[in-house]
Formats: sequence, C-alpha cells, structure tokens
Amino acid sequence: MVNAVTGQNLAIVSDVKGTTTDPVYKAMELLPLGPVVMIDTPGFDDEGDLGQLRVQKTKEILRRVDVAVLVADATVGLTDTDRELLTLFAEREIPSITVYNKADLPHSPVADGLAVSAVSGDGVNALKEQLGRLVGAREQKPIARDLLQAGQTAVLVTPIDSAAPKGRLILPQQQTLRDLLDGGCPTLVTRETELELSLRTLAAPPAIVITDSQAFGYVSQIVPPSVPLTSFSILMARYKGNLPAAVIGAATLDKLQDGDRVLIAEGCTHHRQCGDIGSVKLPAWIRQYTGKQIEFSFTSGNEFPEDLSAYRLVLHCGGCMQTEREMRARARVAADGGVPMTNYGVAIAQLHGILRRSLSPFPDIAALLDQ
Repeated sequence: MVNAVTGQNLAIVSDVKGTTTDPVYKAMELLPLGPVVMIDTPGFDDEGDLGQLRVQKTKEILRRVDVAVLVADATVGLTDTDRELLTLFAEREIPSITVYNKADLPHSPVADGLAVSAVSGDGVNALKEQLGRLVGAREQKPIARDLLQAGQTAVLVTPIDSAAPKGRLILPQQQTLRDLLDGGCPTLVTRETELELSLRTLAAPPAIVITDSQAFGYVSQIVPPSVPLTSFSILMARYKGNLPAAVIGAATLDKLQDGDRVLIAEGCTHHRQCGDIGSVKLPAWIRQYTGKQIEFSFTSGNEFPEDLSAYRLVLHCGGCMQTEREMRARARVAADGGVPMTNYGVAIAQLHGILRRSLSPFPDIAALLDQ
C-alpha cells in the first residue's frame, strides 16, 4: 500500500509475516498537502520478544503522526488487532482512515473505509484525496513575527562555537529568520561576541532580541532592560504549544534534592562534543544552581520513555525536529506520570535568574510565575 501511494518500490513486500522489522520513512509531495513523510510501520500483531519490540516501535511512531492509515485485509475484514489500533487512534486523538486492501479479490462490501487494491491501483487516488481532505490546509502559525510590527527590527544572536554545525545555522534559527522576513521585519544576525557592536550600528533600539539559550546570561547583560529579550528555544516551545507547562515545570529546579534524577531529552541525534549544551553545560549549570548531587539520564532522537516515574524532572530541547503532535504527546506522557517537564530555553533563563525578563514578550505566560 505504501508503494502504491508513493509510486515507488519503497517497502519490501513479502507473504512472510513480520517482513517489515523497522519503520521505513519516505518523504514525498502529496497534493494538496505539500511535503509529507510516509512511515511504514511493523505490524501490530507480531508475536514473541522480537515482535513486541516491533509493536513498541509502532506505538512510538504514533506519537509523531498527524494522520494514521490502518491497512486491513478486505478478504478478512477487521481483526481484533485492527480494532485495538482504531481504539488507540481515538485515545490519542489521531485522525485515521481505514483502508481495505486486496479489493481486487472477492470480499464483502466495505462500509466503514476505502476499498483499495495496491496491485491494480484501484482506489489509490481516492485514498490520496481523502488524506488531503482529512488533514486540510493548516494555517502556518507565527514563530516571532507577531511579536513586532512590519518594519521593526529584530536582532538574532547565534553563537558559533565548536558545537555549531559547520556552514549553516541550526533549524530554529533558520525558521525564526524566515518567519521574521515573511513578516516584513528587518533582521540583524550576529554572534554574541559582536552583539554590542551590532546594537550600536542600529539607529534605534531593536523591537526584540532573540538569542540562543546557551548565551542567555551573557546576552542579558548587554541588551538594555527596555528591549524585549527571549530565546529561540522559548519561541519553539510557544510554537509547539507547550510553553505554559514549560514555565510551570521550571519551578521544579528550585526543589531538586540530592539523588534526584533528571532526564535530558534531545529531539535530534547529533555528535556530542566537549561543550555540548545538553550533556555538558546544562548538567553543570543545574548542579551549580541547586548545589545538589543530581543524577542525569539522556535520550535523543525518537527515544522517549513511556514511563517517567524514575525522574523528578524532564528537561527537553526546543523540539525543532519534532512535530507539534509529537511534542504534545511527550508532554502528555510527562503530565500523565505527574513529572514536570520544561525546556532548554526556559530552564536556562531560570538558572540565570532572567526567566521573567525572557517572558516579557508573552505577558499572559509570564503571569504564571506569580501563581
């Protein structure tokens, strides 16, 4: 079915149960949606220890998807496993389509889904059209352009150190820059080492300064208090919809005790270097701030525990590589487990004593600090 929708021989096809052992990803253009990623997951009815690992991988994928397509066998109808998946979709509020494959073979009438044949291609276009209708044209939310007016200047502070990717800006910096340009806002991009000089070149103070979180402390000493200051990570938290919870969760930093465990979760996988923000700088700052012997665990990429009961706090990156649905799902796992969750930008602002100032562009959220 994945091959039929994508028009490519992406997924390995076999009559042997369990052929798909790991999720298979394929980026493609699917009109009217635009660019999408199709994910072919292992079956949900695998058996044995290895099969359970595959089922767990499928559950992890469900945290990320915007639409689920359940492929059932038209010659058999819905199985108990299929119904279990449909229940799981409903519980996680994932829009779904049920597709009955093998419709080219004798089968009962299909009343609650689409009859499709991956072999003949019948019904494939109807499936694509229904996917488009189900997702719809989603409004592009602003990242920062709503915080200033067209024509006002923004300054972006982007440190270039050993941990910075060679020859490019990291994704949140790129996204924020593009968002501001779309809003008609002149934007000055500078390293923190040239920030003071850059501010002097402006005829008037900027409407906002946005910095990489790890330079928060240094930048806050240079930017006048009258100029709103925030970070890319805080903007990402707002963009993904979890900034209020992150602000509330940051208060847990003041309550950590010796032996407490903190999970530091990175949304992407990258080579960690000696000055890595997640594995080096944040643990050092937290230990210095609390004066406690805190234990740290680390996850990256798609790894994120379903059970967080061992942790006192979850500290997540900005989540630029995660969809809004996945970030909400991770936040829900933390909330269901009663474990506070904050993010890098909010936590670093708290550790440097400038959280209230960093939330000045968002007065409604800053009010949470007084509760």
